[in-house]
Amino acid sequence: MNRNFIHEAMPPDAELPRLGLGCAAIGNLYAAVSDAEARDTLAAAVAGGIGYFDTSPYYGHGLSETRLGAFLAAAPPGLLVSSKVGRGLAAGEAAGDTGFVDAALSRPYFDYSHDGVRAQIGDSLTRLQRERLDIALVHDIGALTHGADHPRRLREALDGAFPALAALKAQGVVGAIGIGVNEVAVCLETLAATDIDIILLAGRYTLLEQTALDDLLPLCLTRRVRVVIGGPYNSGVLAGGDHYDYGAVPVAVRSRVAALAAVCARFGVPLAAAALQFPLAHPAVASVIPGARSVAEITATLAWLAWPIPAALWTALRSEGLLQPGAPVPAG
Repeated sequence: MNRNFIHEAMPPDAELPRLGLGCAAIGNLYAAVSDAEARDTLAAAVAGGIGYFDTSPYYGHGLSETRLGAFLAAAPPGLLVSSKVGRGLAAGEAAGDTGFVDAALSRPYFDYSHDGVRAQIGDSLTRLQRERLDIALVHDIGALTHGADHPRRLREALDGAFPALAALKAQGVVGAIGIGVNEVAVCLETLAATDIDIILLAGRYTLLEQTALDDLLPLCLTRRVRVVIGGPYNSGVLAGGDHYDYGAVPVAVRSRVAALAAVCARFGVPLAAAALQFPLAHPAVASVIPGARSVAEITATLAWLAWPIPAALWTALRSEGLLQPGAPVPAG
């Protein structure tokens, strides 16, 4: 373990950077990147002022955490890291297509038990070359992932994962704790059953869809639960990519994206810039964490975040029924 990286984990109420980096792409999501490309991407992010990195054992079956850890060993101090529990890794190649190309030879499996989660935190800290973890998130609970097995898995997490993380938080091994999911319903279920600090919600509060607006985000404000928005491009489709929710783009989604892009084009604004800036206008949202797999994508992300967007663009989106009336928008 690199002793240079012993630090106090982020306090539960500490401020998060407005822009972070999702590290699934450096775990070879959809396409392989080399170790050097991953390192250069992370270095460009830090040089551009990005100080928060989100990863998971599942990303590249350990590859993302390992690459991030190798970078952190020589990086400036003070960078925040979140990782996840609930998807453990065992020896042996994964069965089936998990979306990660040339992933590490580890087999992902679900385990939300108390002892399983404590072991997973230890494994993540080893891969990340850290003594403590700033944010620990229970990964992919919910019916979207588990289908009919969701009630059992949620109970396993409530009885095992959350108490384990609370104990580790009390010991200073982790800082803030929460969930990292892709659906609103399980966020509401979790908040009804336990106390957490952070929700990382991917794809459900974006320029394309605002399903979190009416119920979840107001509740998070009331409960003082910070929200991190992952997948601001809905797996890439809002930034010129060909994935939506980690799969093919449905016809209806492609049509709506084209309509959004047409409005943005009238104002000379890249669709990706509007998509990146939009979630940050909501007072419940603390941070947005797009992914990137190259220096060029980091450069583009920073440019999109700084792109001037006139207030008239948001008005046009509302008037064409492309944005919910109650959604806060950035100041023009």
